[in-house]
Amino acid sequence: MWLAIDSAWGIGSVALGRPAETVPPLVETMRQPRTHASGLLPLIDAMLAQARIELAELKGVVIGDGPGSFTGLRIGASVAKALVDAHGVELWTAPSLMAMALTASSEQDAAILPVADALRGDLYCGLYRFGSDRVVTEHHAAVRRPDAIVSTFPIPKVMVGEAPEPARRALCEWAGCPVTPPSSRGAGALLDLIGLSGGARRIPHSEVSGWEPDYGRPAEAQAKWERVHGRPLADPPRADR
Repeated sequence: MWLAIDSAWGIGSVALGRPAETVPPLVETMRQPRTHASGLLPLIDAMLAQARIELAELKGVVIGDGPGSFTGLRIGASVAKALVDAHGVELWTAPSLMAMALTASSEQDAAILPVADALRGDLYCGLYRFGSDRVVTEHHAAVRRPDAIVSTFPIPKVMVGEAPEPARRALCEWAGCPVTPPSSRGAGALLDLIGLSGGARRIPHSEVSGWEPDYGRPAEAQAKWERVHGRPLADPPRADR
C-alpha cells in the first residue's frame, strides 16, 4: 500500500492505495480549510485505521510538492519525511498542479491548464497533456500574472482550479471554456502519477533529508522581512524546483 498526501491547497487530502490500480484508492479530505497542522496526522491515522493498515505495511509515500500554500507544503513535507525516516519507505513527489490537472479530464492529449490563487494578483499555473502511459509538461508549474498566461500559453482544452473573479473571467474569455472546480481526490491522483512517464519522481533515500517542496514564491513573512530589511533572508526555504 502507498500513502498519498496533497497538502498544497487550503483543503488537504490523503489517499491510500496502489499505483496503477483499477480499484479506486481510499481518499479522505479535511473538513475545514487551513487545518493542516492539527488535522493532517489525525486524518492519516483515521484512514489507516479504517483500512486496517499499519504504517509499517506501507511501501511508500507520494506527496504533491507544490507550488502552493507555504504552510500546507511545509507540514505535508515534514510528515512525509518523518514517515520515510521512521519506516524506511520510498518517497515520491509530483507537482501539485499536475495532480489537479489529472483529475480534470480523461480525454487523451487534451491541453489542461490548472490554476490556483497565489495571492498578490498572481496565479499558480502549469500546462499538461496526459496519455495512457505518460505526462507531457508543456509549461512547468510557476507563478504568473493572468495576463502573462493569456499572452504566453497556448489555449487549453480544459481549465481547472480556483482563481479570483477578475482572473477567472479573463481566463474564460481567452480560452472559451470555464474554470471547473478542482476535484477532492487530488491525493488519489498522486498515486496515478507514479505509473506515468514524466509524472511522479522518486527521491533517493540519501537525498530525502535535504529535499524541500517547490513553494513557488517566498512565504509572506519572508517577503515582509526582506522588504523591511532591504536584503534577502539568509538560507530561506527554496522557492524553485
